[in-house]
Amino acid sequence: MKFHIETERLILREFRKTDLRGMFELDSDPEVHKYLGNKPVKTKEESIKIIESVLNQYQERGIGRWVAIEKSSGDFIGWSGLRLNTEYNMNGFTKYYDVGYRFIKKYWGKGYATESGKAAVDYAFNILKLTELYATAEIENQASHKALLKIGLEYVEDFYFEEDELNLSWYKIENK
Repeated sequence: MKFHIETERLILREFRKTDLRGMFELDSDPEVHKYLGNKPVKTKEESIKIIESVLNQYQERGIGRWVAIEKSSGDFIGWSGLRLNTEYNMNGFTKYYDVGYRFIKKYWGKGYATESGKAAVDYAFNILKLTELYATAEIENQASHKALLKIGLEYVEDFYFEEDELNLSWYKIENK
């Protein structure tokens, strides 16, 4: 499955196995995982499994996260986009679409989460014709909280996610 979305500063595209180096750099950094249960990957094999999982999501669900490429440098900077969750119960939901993002640390604070997140919401509502979209952020992650609000999601409530032992905030946006 091919995806190609351009924003002012980013190219959002499908994952490829050649994204291994960037994915390992991203997901092996403990600071990136500070608000994700602090479980960074330790091997490139783990990163390959993550990429393969997203490729399977494209085939099985028609959607999955996208690689984020910085236009000015051509660099893999992380991922963003949509996902159809069917794997676990999240705040009482077992099948829902969510918007999310994760970036290599040196690209934090540049507005890429907001920019790519807005593109994902636009895709969800205008291409997939979804009526609602959700997101989560660890309660202490103020940068992610601010980005989700700038994207247009509204804070709904806090909850405890037992599977990863995390205190999360739940967000929602409706297609109006």
